[in-house]
Amino acid sequence: MRTSKRERILDAAVSVINRDGVRAVTFESVAAEAQLTRGGLLYHFPSREALLRGIDEHLVQSWEASMEALLGKSAGEATALERYQTFVRVSAQSATRAELMFMLDSVGPEFPSERPWAPVVQRWAPSPPAAGSDDPAALDNFVARLAADGLWIYEAMYEGQLDENVRAQVTERIGGLLSPERSRKA
Repeated sequence: MRTSKRERILDAAVSVINRDGVRAVTFESVAAEAQLTRGGLLYHFPSREALLRGIDEHLVQSWEASMEALLGKSAGEATALERYQTFVRVSAQSATRAELMFMLDSVGPEFPSERPWAPVVQRWAPSPPAAGSDDPAALDNFVARLAADGLWIYEAMYEGQLDENVRAQVTERIGGLLSPERSRKA
């Protein structure tokens, strides 16, 4: 199946972000990466904000598709434990540096976002316990989510990823923070 120009542009933009960061996303840099003219890019994205929003949607859809593919079903069809374990695996093993950089930069002052990642994360990962909650399972679930987020951030911030074996062990330990008995309450 042939990739559309829009998809080609978005994939090129992700490559620019992965290599140089969100601030490097310009019509010129993305057009050059996609091997298109600036006009060809402007046809699909008339402003930088439209391009940034398109990238955001592209990354969010890719991230959710990765989780659904790994799990073999949608978040709505999965148990709390299955959703959480899938979130941990994808965020710890297949999330890209570009996704993290864009997620962080897209909520910064340069690009005021509606936080498009929030609905996906809410579907797949445990939320913070409600104010005044004394439910230890909810707290454990959230601690596990913070650990998974921390692993992803660690790998994005420091050059080079963890050894594959070490990452697998860390991912397994993070997944162990949520027990099947406690997840029934989540």
